[in-house]
Amino acid sequence: MSEAKTESVIETEDVVVQNDANVVDTETKTVESTEEKIEEKPMMKTKVQDKWGIAHIYSSYNNTIIHITDLTGGETVAISSGGHHVNADRYQSSPFAAMKAANVVVESAKTKGFTGLHIRVRAVGGVGSRVPGPGAQAAIRALARGGFRIGKIDDVTPIPHDTTRKKGGKRGRRV
Repeated sequence: MSEAKTESVIETEDVVVQNDANVVDTETKTVESTEEKIEEKPMMKTKVQDKWGIAHIYSSYNNTIIHITDLTGGETVAISSGGHHVNADRYQSSPFAAMKAANVVVESAKTKGFTGLHIRVRAVGGVGSRVPGPGAQAAIRALARGGFRIGKIDDVTPIPHDTTRKKGGKRGRRV
């Protein structure tokens, strides 16, 4: 009677071993089948919608103002000027002040989800200077380094076509 019990135990152990082997085989088969399913069905990448804005850079010889709006230009996203970031008036138009202003604007625009910018550079124009001030190029570089995709860069300096008169009258400014 004890021999029969030992035989049954051995048989049950064989069955358990076979069951374990079957379980392992089925597990590997399911893993392989899931891998095949992944290969057969390519993963769909969800495209992140780019959110574009317009960076208006006004650069004169006295100050640099950076103003980011949405594409319509109707809603202001962020604005800063060189005068906010330096103490002396003579440094407002410097490239350093323009970089600081651009970095502040970059952080604000990134928190609002903007990923790309079109840039519009403006000088004084009219009867004033038609060349942008020293802070314009530094501001553009700071916006590009901030991680934005740069679209178009336009010069939107107002140029008169009818030669408006300069201030000072007919004989000019008398000192």
